[in-house]
Amino acid sequence: MSASQTGGNDDFPDFSKSQDGLLPAIAQDVETGEVLMLAYMNEESYEETLRLGRAVYFSRSRGKLWRKGEESGNVQELHSLYFDCDRDTLLLKVRQIGGAACHVGYRSCFYRQKTPEGLRIVGERVFDPEEVYRK
Repeated sequence: MSASQTGGNDDFPDFSKSQDGLLPAIAQDVETGEVLMLAYMNEESYEETLRLGRAVYFSRSRGKLWRKGEESGNVQELHSLYFDCDRDTLLLKVRQIGGAACHVGYRSCFYRQKTPEGLRIVGERVFDPEEVYRK
């Protein structure tokens, strides 16, 4: 078992703080500061992200590693990686390649705003997911 799994090394995120070994990972545009998405990472995806210099997450719905952009081409080049004081949340500052981080075609997954009048779409769709994913 590695130091990051046991929580014994301040140089690594503490994956043992989560029952399933997954930590939330926020992707933020390095140039604009825009929050692009929230995903999850396990130790394997964390290490592969550092090794490749591209975002790799763990897909909870598929139960496997998710190499961001492997189907859509919308990859995230890693600029820098941070973790919080408790070592249980990750922040990836990325360069979004391909225009969209969101699998439904928007630049950011946070394209909807709750207002007193109701839900408002504040982002523009960059691509049609039906075309990209051939659903």
